[in-house]
Amino acid sequence: MTAPVFSGIGGHQTPRRGRTDEWLTPPAVLAALGPFDLDPCAPVVRPWPTAAQHYTVHDNGLLLPWRGRVFLNPPYHRSVIGLWLARMADHGRGVALIFARTETAAFFRYVWEQASALLFLRGRLDFHTPDGATARRTSGGAANAGAPSVLCAYGQDDAEVLALCGLDGAFVPLQLPRSVVVLALTPTWREAIGSWLHRQRGPVALADIYRAFASHPKAASNPNYQAKIRQVLQEGAGVRVSRGQWSAA
Repeated sequence: MTAPVFSGIGGHQTPRRGRTDEWLTPPAVLAALGPFDLDPCAPVVRPWPTAAQHYTVHDNGLLLPWRGRVFLNPPYHRSVIGLWLARMADHGRGVALIFARTETAAFFRYVWEQASALLFLRGRLDFHTPDGATARRTSGGAANAGAPSVLCAYGQDDAEVLALCGLDGAFVPLQLPRSVVVLALTPTWREAIGSWLHRQRGPVALADIYRAFASHPKAASNPNYQAKIRQVLQEGAGVRVSRGQWSAA
């Protein structure tokens, strides 16, 4: 069976007759999420690897074996994207990058109902060409995706990867244990301490800050939380008014 060629971020076909451009996933996205074991929709020419193993248009990633963590940037044509997402959902381990077309039948069946978490990326991704440069429009501007994108995690481990990857966007847990939800939704140390200090009436002793955060979820996972509190205060979460006394910044 010959692998179909359709448009998508990984291998993008332009609407111009007789011309095909491959537009690649930004390396920053891969660096934040990887490493991956397999990319079943890899571009033929790529300036950086997307996974340890690649299937290209010359293979048939729908039929070949999938092993380990998968990065899936599938063809986006509506006639085939459901096939790729179905295979990803069945595999159950990895991350898919697709357009955030949340109302489509494929999205409902294979993302809303089977993914473990989503990260709706802020703004629009900029494509890269096979030589590694940012793709450009005829006007000279960056050739972005033209639509918002979402990262879809399959499996609890990859849900945690999305929660902690640092990419700018909105994290949405779908099928997660409570520990991962708490991890994703808990504010940063600086946000937590700054907010607590703003609720106090005047300066507070460092020992009181220690006691206030002794049972905080972030302290529960950090046996050196007192040192972390001192570090965050010194980095600007609070203002030192005297020895051992701190107030809101």
